[in-house]
Amino acid sequence: MAPSAVPLQTTEELISAGINHTIEKTAPSIASNGLSSPLPELDASKMTTARTKERRNVPEPNSPEVWAQNTCTDHMVTAKWTQSGGWEAPELKPYGPFSIMPTASVFHYATECFEGMKAYRGYDGKLRLFRPDRNCERMLGSATRISLPGFAPKELRKLIMALLKIDGIKWLPRSRPGTFIYLRPTMIGTAPALGVQAPKEATLFIIAVLFPSFDEPTGSLGPEALKALSAKGENKAEKKPGLKLLASQDDMVRAWPGGFGFAKVGANYGPSLLAQAEARSRGYDQILWLFGNQCEVTEAGASNFFVVWRTREGKVQLVTAPLGDKIILNGVTRRSVLDLASERLSKSWEGADNKFEGLEVVERKFTMSEVEEAIEEGRLVEAFAAGTAFFIAPVSDIHFRGKDLDIPLANGVSGQYAAILKTWLRNIMYGKEKHKWGVVIEEEETTA
Repeated sequence: MAPSAVPLQTTEELISAGINHTIEKTAPSIASNGLSSPLPELDASKMTTARTKERRNVPEPNSPEVWAQNTCTDHMVTAKWTQSGGWEAPELKPYGPFSIMPTASVFHYATECFEGMKAYRGYDGKLRLFRPDRNCERMLGSATRISLPGFAPKELRKLIMALLKIDGIKWLPRSRPGTFIYLRPTMIGTAPALGVQAPKEATLFIIAVLFPSFDEPTGSLGPEALKALSAKGENKAEKKPGLKLLASQDDMVRAWPGGFGFAKVGANYGPSLLAQAEARSRGYDQILWLFGNQCEVTEAGASNFFVVWRTREGKVQLVTAPLGDKIILNGVTRRSVLDLASERLSKSWEGADNKFEGLEVVERKFTMSEVEEAIEEGRLVEAFAAGTAFFIAPVSDIHFRGKDLDIPLANGVSGQYAAILKTWLRNIMYGKEKHKWGVVIEEEETTA
């Protein structure tokens, strides 16, 4: 069909069609039309294994090495894809550098996506993932949004589990229950040629990184940062618990309707780092990203943002921004908070130490003006950020247009709704509650 004869389509329709075509070509087994391809798909059963001969020491929790966030486990998984040959057999091999050409697409056109997830050492000694299917499905959406190849999400999940099967027992020892390790599946365009076009080669890799806990009272401030601030005369060790957020100004947005804010791609994060660094230099943990003339609340740094308030009619609501405009990342922790709140907090009940008034779960646009009004009228109950890195992190302060807004912390450290949701999620992650979201990893018992 000649270009002039193609029916006019919206950009959204073109993008959707492009994603479907990518999946049909690179991962036909999950395509809706049932077509097949002569090229191999990503297949975890074909993975080869080469074990490292240089095993490294595991740092202590909360050590400077952990806060540096650059200590990885002994192994990684890689898999290469080419347009002409499809997916090659994945490799589990020693962690280390790999070589790509300076003309690779990732360096010039931001063809890069990733996932953020954790593996948890349970109090029962077992190693678990939390809702890994959600992460793997989201990574498929991110990859195909930027013209990287598709794959069956279940195969990515198998590769992640294969890495943990070997490295889990050493890097998350059973002697350290209640700890976690951060997992970073990543895909990059690697074709060695310039040109604004879909990559003809790509590399998938999976690494596991030691990570600090950001949901503690000091937020994102580690031991070294606290020492530096103390030397300046700012005793952040005495910092009020909870995250301190700096609301973005009119001259910067993180994402926009019709864009790719919903996808976990590097291009969503790089442009925000300058403002983030400046905010931290002024004592804030994160930027609270606003959008539009009405200052719609979107995300807190790279985390989803929630408020609990009482309406003027007296109803308690848990409110977070909706996914419809594709500004908001469909966070796994976000979805889990909404699911648990709908299931367990819709009716009033009494916990061991607190009474909980039943709340309504609401996904809608809301503005900073509404937050201000709720504070002024004594209707704001609490606020918190939710994500893989920050988990459930209560918010204590928001600086908005020259004003410091004080956010209630019911028990001095957290709001009660954030606290109970965090407890429920932690219990699932660490095996205190048996739940379908907690996926147990079969581990090798030997560390040889």
